[in-house]
Amino acid sequence: MSADLGNQMSEYLEAFQKGDVKEYIPKTKQINLGVDDLPEITAPAEDRNRTSPFPYGGHRFEFRACGSSQNVSLVNTVLATMMANEFREIAERVEKGEKATDVAAELLKAHFKCVFNGNGYDPKWPDEATKRGTWRIDSGIEAIERYTDQKNVDLFVKNGVFSKEDIVARQKILFELYHEVVLMELMVMIDMINQHVIPAMKNAGMPDHVTKLDAGVTKLEQALTDLHAEEDDVKKAHLAHKMRMDGVMQEVREVCDEAESKCPAKLWTLATYAELFFVDMNENVNRLPL
Repeated sequence: MSADLGNQMSEYLEAFQKGDVKEYIPKTKQINLGVDDLPEITAPAEDRNRTSPFPYGGHRFEFRACGSSQNVSLVNTVLATMMANEFREIAERVEKGEKATDVAAELLKAHFKCVFNGNGYDPKWPDEATKRGTWRIDSGIEAIERYTDQKNVDLFVKNGVFSKEDIVARQKILFELYHEVVLMELMVMIDMINQHVIPAMKNAGMPDHVTKLDAGVTKLEQALTDLHAEEDDVKKAHLAHKMRMDGVMQEVREVCDEAESKCPAKLWTLATYAELFFVDMNENVNRLPL
C-alpha cells in the first residue's frame, strides 16, 4: 500500500525532514470555464494521481483501494483505528517532552518509503515496494489471514475498538463471504455457458468450439463439487481464490473469449463490451428476435 503525495507535498515534507520547518502553502492555478459571464476559478495545483491507492488530493486524502462491491465500514474502521493509534503515540511522546516537529520528522524518515508518486498500476511497482522494505500482500485472502496477526489484534484491542473475539468472528465472516461469492460466480458461469455460449456456437455451426465448451463445463462442475465438499472455511476460501484467479475459471473464460471472437455477432446472445459501453447506441442491435 503506497501513498501519492504529489510533487509539491513530497518536496515540502522532504525539506521538513531536514529541519526546514515552515507553513505549507500550495501553489494554485486558474481554471477557465469557457463562459464569458463566469469568472475563473482558483484551484490547488497539486497533482491528483488516480492510480494510487492512497493519494493526496489537496486538503484531503482519498482511499481508492476498495472493491466496487466492498462494504467500506470495516475499511473506515481500520483506517480510523490506525490514525487514532498514531495520534495517541505521538501525543504520548510530545507529553514526555519531545518536540512535535522532531517526532514528525522521525516518523517521516521511517515511513517515507511508502510514498510513491508514479504509476500505481505499473507491474514493476510491487517489486520496487518490496525492495523499499514495505509490507506486501498480494491477495484478499492473504489480507484476511493477516487480520488475526498479533500486532493487528493488539492494535484493535489497545484502542478499544474490537476484542480478540470480535476480530476472529469478523475474519470467519470474511472467509465465508469470499468463498460464497466465488461459489455464486461459478454457478452463474456454468449457466451462462450452457444457456448462451454453447447454443450460440451450435447455431454458428462450430462443433469444435462446442466440444471445448462442453469440456469446460465439466471442469467447472467438478470445481463446484470440490468447493461444496471442502468444509474448512480457510481452505475453502483458498480453493475458491485458486479457481477464480489462476485456475479453472480463468481457463474456461479463455475458451469462451475465443468462442466469442469467432461467433457471428447476430448469433451471440450475450452483451459484448462494446454494447455495454455504448448501450444507448446498441439497443436492439444484432439481437435475435425473441
